[in-house]
Amino acid sequence: MAELLLGNVEESVSDEEIGEFLTRYGFPRFNSIQRIPGAGSRPAALLVFEHVSAEGLRVLQSRIHNLYWKDRTITALLLPERDES
Repeated sequence: MAELLLGNVEESVSDEEIGEFLTRYGFPRFNSIQRIPGAGSRPAALLVFEHVSAEGLRVLQSRIHNLYWKDRTITALLLPERDES
């Protein structure tokens, strides 16, 4: 499982639009999404990819990090794997 934090995503952008944006750049479909409201200006979305390795996402991350999309510069951060045992 791998998690990707997309920062500076406008709250009005739908989950479907995020999915389409990511697949356009070679990402697989995410399994879940959690919206993280910003303190006014930088809301984010936490995406979970259950059947993708962190290394696999790392290759794709550079394709969208600092990309201008929907009138904002998107940041893409790969979160470290968590031990949930």
